[in-house]
Amino acid sequence: MSGALLTKVEEAIKGYKDPYLQLDLLAIGAVSKLEVVGDQVTLEVCLKYPSEYLQDGIEQMLKVAIENIDEVETANVTVGWLVESHKAHDNLASIAHVKNIIAVASGKGGVGKSTTAVNLALALLKDGARVGILDADIYGPSIGMMLGVAEGTRPETVNDKFFKPVIAQGLQSMSMAYMITDKTPVVWRGPMVSGALQQLITQTVWDDLDYLVIDMPPGTGDIQLTLSQKIPVSASVVVTTPQDIALLDAKKGIEMFNKVNIPVLGVIENMSIHICGNCGHVEHIFGEGGAKRIAQEFGTEILGALPLSKYIREQSDSGLPVVAADDEGELAMMYRNIGRSLAAKLSCLSADQVPEIQITDD
Repeated sequence: MSGALLTKVEEAIKGYKDPYLQLDLLAIGAVSKLEVVGDQVTLEVCLKYPSEYLQDGIEQMLKVAIENIDEVETANVTVGWLVESHKAHDNLASIAHVKNIIAVASGKGGVGKSTTAVNLALALLKDGARVGILDADIYGPSIGMMLGVAEGTRPETVNDKFFKPVIAQGLQSMSMAYMITDKTPVVWRGPMVSGALQQLITQTVWDDLDYLVIDMPPGTGDIQLTLSQKIPVSASVVVTTPQDIALLDAKKGIEMFNKVNIPVLGVIENMSIHICGNCGHVEHIFGEGGAKRIAQEFGTEILGALPLSKYIREQSDSGLPVVAADDEGELAMMYRNIGRSLAAKLSCLSADQVPEIQITDD
């Protein structure tokens, strides 16, 4: 193997930067094999987040870049991916058959958190991952309706103790809505709600998930603390709108996760703009630039911005979210881009970067 040729090949590989991590493939440790024999190059790349949508494009770009080197006749390039497991706190036992748990939260209701959680879960699924979604809003579960699960659907039981998740739109799902009817309100105190949440997570027989997305209830109360103290969450995402009052509550959500040492991958700004269906006029109905200010203040980033869209609402109400309805449509691709971004950032986390859990009174 010529050292000079190997260097040229490495420089060609470095010419491609991961769009979500802004680093080259060698820097992020994604090159699993690089072999130069005569004028033949073999390159194997293994990304650490779901990448089926990107694979062919990356392969072609790398192949062309390497074969543009005069001394190279043929480049055999293979791009794959493998999701690794991450936990914010090593002192918590893992959930069986679940690699990563992502909490999708908001400081207040009405910001489109559940719609965002469902479409993000579907986005990860469309990129090839095995994904589950858990509705942690015990008082007002809505995931079942959004996924088109028929009213009255009940999960199968295993040994009269465990539940099989309900498969909906390809997702493994679990919700309190599968245990009660919409005419039976849950009238429980905090400890009972927290206990029910733990049971839903730990007594569901998840089937080899890369990601379990948890749709959190709004706020920073008992359920949120239970999740952070008892469940091995990998990281969190905070959903907000640009409205000042929503941003104020989003700050509280970020501060809560910081307090319990759960990494915040970023902020998703929902209802960022409104595009008039008649004339195409763009208007910032709820304000502008707020999520960016929060991201700067808390040292995180904006994972993406989503428009205020009647179509998103209609599809969620019909039980066929936009990513399931048209996975290559403009709105679906926004969710898929955000999903890849958060998965890529999660792949960079390691247990030794995150301190052990500490709950204080201040």
